Amino acid sequence: MAPPVLVTGGAGFIGSHLVERLIDAGYEVDVVDNLSTGSLANLRVARGRGNRGLHFHKLDIVDGDLAALMGRRQPMAVIHLAARADVRESMLDPLGDLSANLVGSLRVLEAARHTGVSKVIFATSAGVYGAVDASELPIREDVVHVPDSFYGLSKDAVLGYLRLYRDNFDLEYTALILANVYGPRQGMLGEGGVVAKFAQAIASGSPATIIGDGSQTRDLIYVDDVVDAFYRSLEQGGGLTLNIATGIETSIATLHKEMYRIAGCDYRDPRYVEAVPGEIMRSSLDARRAGWYLRWHAATPLERGLEKVLDWYGALRRSSQIR
Repeated sequence: MAPPVLVTGGAGFIGSHLVERLIDAGYEVDVVDNLSTGSLANLRVARGRGNRGLHFHKLDIVDGDLAALMGRRQPMAVIHLAARADVRESMLDPLGDLSANLVGSLRVLEAARHTGVSKVIFATSAGVYGAVDASELPIREDVVHVPDSFYGLSKDAVLGYLRLYRDNFDLEYTALILANVYGPRQGMLGEGGVVAKFAQAIASGSPATIIGDGSQTRDLIYVDDVVDAFYRSLEQGGGLTLNIATGIETSIATLHKEMYRIAGCDYRDPRYVEAVPGEIMRSSLDARRAGWYLRWHAATPLERGLEKVLDWYGALRRSSQIR
């Protein structure tokens, strides 16, 4: 079996899918998660595929002893997904966001450099860019970062620390700036969580809620494509920050209608609530650099990805839609 890979936030939405991919590839995997948003239920599939190669550690990256764990397990790489990922919550509780996202990340980096880890792969968000002028869409990695939420600011700060740890301590990194990830097992938080919210509403027959007027756009990328980018980053992309995205804008209002169409259900008008500070109105990312350096591209069309989510929620009504 290949050397261990440690995944923080590995019992979460993206993390649990990534753990499955690593297990299937023959890696031994250490999952670190405090279960504040993750769930052991998310790891059932991974346990079924390779129980002996999967090790779960209930640990908080902010105040747990990561260095002791890494010293025992000697992972070859750390994939750092653990975060507080809600823009709205960050605006209400900046200190909590700082602790989870910046202090927590520094504890991961310190533990990694003191225990001989060769690489940290960091998950961040398009929130690091802030509200970019429409003429700059889709956003390239070299655009000036002006985060307009505390969440985006804390994640952006980690990018600077990654560079300095590489320059001063020879700790390699790849940072992946994720567009709006969606897929089975997703919770309701985060921008991609709107897909989960709509799927749950359709499955329950209740109206969905749209924050703002629905004209805001998102670059929606399926979780399996994101997992593929993390997997490729184990061997490639050293010292780089790369967008992981489709480059396609989809408005929230259009997404809502499309999900009803794909589900084959009678359309229900959504409820609208007031927008909140810090929310980006338009978002799409240019992922060509990931194609060059990771040989990666988004492979799942939106319709197919939405079918999988609706099927997982039991909201897909037309069997002909499942291919």
